[in-house]
Amino acid sequence: MTTASADITMLLDAARGGDRGSLDRVLATLYQELHSMARRQLAGQHGHTLDATALVHEAYLKLIGRREAQFDDRAHFFAYAASAMRSVVVDYARQRMAQKRGGDLHRVTDLPEDIEGGLRLDEETLGLDTALTRLAQVDKRLAQVVELRYFAGLSELEIAALLKRSERSIRRDWQKARMFLLASLRDEPAG
Repeated sequence: MTTASADITMLLDAARGGDRGSLDRVLATLYQELHSMARRQLAGQHGHTLDATALVHEAYLKLIGRREAQFDDRAHFFAYAASAMRSVVVDYARQRMAQKRGGDLHRVTDLPEDIEGGLRLDEETLGLDTALTRLAQVDKRLAQVVELRYFAGLSELEIAALLKRSERSIRRDWQKARMFLLASLRDEPAG
């Protein structure tokens, strides 16, 4: 374990014990990583009020607002961060769709292998969120891989390192999750 990882683990332990200052230090320490995740997620989104900094700050507010939020380690922290980012992005997409007043909704039938171009902040994100909620009811581990990949923008290699699993097992989980999500998205009624 590196010194930085050991420091974060100690801070997470203190945060778990109720020390809010330790959680703030963890967030400050990992801010750049969170910001990079948010930038990847929002790549190509121009003209929106949600930018990477706003996404990180909103996710932070969600993280500190969760009384039950306890982070056992770095992987657990990033899983919570990905979930918080997902929540912010989905809320933002819902607001945008409400402003469009039921604009052209269409059925989502594709799920790209990666989000190099960023997530679309529209009904596709809402459909993905619904399908991901269904997946979490069936297999939480697969849903976590999707959250880390799509909503945190991590690669399979990064997810494997974070979850202390092989890249091959993460790839298999991703493929299983993707098949489930695609089937779920195709079965979902359009608007």
